[in-house]
Amino acid sequence: MKHAIVIGSGFGGLALAIRLQSAGVATTIVEARDKPGGRAYYWQRDGHVFDGGPTVITGPDCLKRLWQLSGQDIAADVELVPVTPFYALDWPDGTRFDYGNDDEALFAQIEELNSPDVEGYKRFLAYSAGVYEEGYVKLGTKAFESFGDMLKAAPALAKYQAWRSVYSIVSKFVADEHLRQALSFHTLLVGGNPMTCSSIYALIHKLERDGGVWFAKGGTNKLIAGMVALFERLGGILRLGDPAVAIEVVGGRARAVRTRSGWRGEADAVATNGDIVASYGLIEGNERGPARVKALKRKRYSPSLFVLHFGLEGTFPDIPHHMILFGPRYRELLGDIYDRGKLATDPALYLHHPTVTDPSMAPPGCSTFYALAPVPHLGKAPVDWEQVGERYAQVILDTIAERLIPDVRSRIRTRFHYSPADFQSDLFAHLGSAFSLEPVLWQSAWLRPHNRDDVIKNLYFVGAGTHPGAGIPGVVGSAEATAGLMLR
Repeated sequence: MKHAIVIGSGFGGLALAIRLQSAGVATTIVEARDKPGGRAYYWQRDGHVFDGGPTVITGPDCLKRLWQLSGQDIAADVELVPVTPFYALDWPDGTRFDYGNDDEALFAQIEELNSPDVEGYKRFLAYSAGVYEEGYVKLGTKAFESFGDMLKAAPALAKYQAWRSVYSIVSKFVADEHLRQALSFHTLLVGGNPMTCSSIYALIHKLERDGGVWFAKGGTNKLIAGMVALFERLGGILRLGDPAVAIEVVGGRARAVRTRSGWRGEADAVATNGDIVASYGLIEGNERGPARVKALKRKRYSPSLFVLHFGLEGTFPDIPHHMILFGPRYRELLGDIYDRGKLATDPALYLHHPTVTDPSMAPPGCSTFYALAPVPHLGKAPVDWEQVGERYAQVILDTIAERLIPDVRSRIRTRFHYSPADFQSDLFAHLGSAFSLEPVLWQSAWLRPHNRDDVIKNLYFVGAGTHPGAGIPGVVGSAEATAGLMLR
């Protein structure tokens, strides 16, 4: 039997390990943290369950296929619940837009904002369907092994003007600024700037429209637990709390992985779901590692996140599960985050309120929330988060008090925050980036780090740092692409 080792148990690592184990490859996952999940970590505090994220589950079919590989059903391990609306969008001027896939409700809201934009939205939806077919269905699970592979995709990318930004494309179809923001913000969920991210990422709109937005009952951690249960039923081995310290390369091939505890596992192939810079830094015995680290550090990286987790006394049935609180600025705020490295005092927030769907994630009569603000990574803003974190938490609480819960501070039972410094220390994320390389056109497909290394031919990559990129469908798609290379 062939043996494989996967470093990291995020969505990408688990999905890859499940595919390998389902195909008869004896697979061991090595995980640094005390729980599986990578960025989908969780905490239990004072009776509240706090998911680290990602908390927006789209493209559920890519997950269901992992169980179907061995004739099993995801429902045996995970209960997926639809979320409606997908997101409630809220602006400081009092505008509210409930975004979902109910056409009648959508058209009525668009009509109220700007009547001509109804037809514009329909044309945008057709555009989104086209890029979804070309960018997700055809290319989302395909490994780009050569520049020729990218050239084959070029005509389709040119047809949909992939060199333009998502915001630019959206603006072709709708005139109202609220709608332009509502139809372009999705790229932020995968680390992309709507003003520079390739218009191909407009496919997210079609992905959500067709597949819906879902929640795993009990939290994202229950989806991770279900994937672990499936992997272990198939015979896979998961090692927790034991970070990899070296990938041994001998004769141009990855031969073994060593961990901090002293464990050493030999393998026919090694794959890593870890940070792309940190992963190449593990290579021992070959100059490929230092050379790639140096090259990768010259790339552009996605911003980080500041996440404030808080548990409140009381319930809030009028606050939806997913909410976007846009700030008074959009383009200028994005410039602060991506270019100028300024920590904004008027952040836009993604508010996650799981207890409106699943009250069991908090004690009776209480609620669980997190508020997430995109912030510059540590290379753009080398902030001392030990000093700044509490102050920024207060900025976020000010926004929530002003916009949603006036007495939020007096209701707090428990709270803590997670900063770029935590992404760097806990997840070995280069510059504390929350999404790895920024998803711009010149860092996409073959121009992104490859699913298989070009020199060490049995060293593979999976997750946000390789093709196709971040987000659950992206990293699970990368697992399918990487598994295809490994099994072939």
